[in-house]
Amino acid sequence: MGNSQEDSMFRVCFVCTGNICRSPMAEAISRKLAKGLGLHKLISFTSAGTGEWHVGEQADPRTLAALKRAGYSADEHRAKQFDPEWFSDFDLVCTFDRGQLRILRSWAETDAERNLLRPLLSFDPASSDRQDVTDPYYGDDALFDTVRDQIEAACLQLLKQLTPALRAASEIDATTATKP
Repeated sequence: MGNSQEDSMFRVCFVCTGNICRSPMAEAISRKLAKGLGLHKLISFTSAGTGEWHVGEQADPRTLAALKRAGYSADEHRAKQFDPEWFSDFDLVCTFDRGQLRILRSWAETDAERNLLRPLLSFDPASSDRQDVTDPYYGDDALFDTVRDQIEAACLQLLKQLTPALRAASEIDATTATKP
């Protein structure tokens, strides 16, 4: 799925229902946060949906607007459906609600594949009372902004938890690369 540089990266896929609202938000937010933390060469992000309804479409215009209001961009995003064959391409697959988690667990053929699955909010201690990120599709701009902020907080916590391991792995890779 990727080149040799991507093969050494930690690979994350965010999966929502149609890949036009929540998961493109998480992908765009995580990319910018990772770059700001100097992790962009150590981790890669993509997104997908469990359904095929929006394949090939841009993110929802309200998603794009909510991201823009916070300084993010997903203008290049095109929706795609998660393919169960992709499990081996990722180190972590984050979901936004119990429905997606249930669907992906049913698509996973092994315990190793099921172990890749984590609800995004599980990374944010402030969200410990919630399991699901509300689907803003039928909501207004305010709901899109609320969902964006919730996703941003969880993505920041995800990166904070991954940073020590990513930095350690990159140091090990650099040491290994310099040995004859």
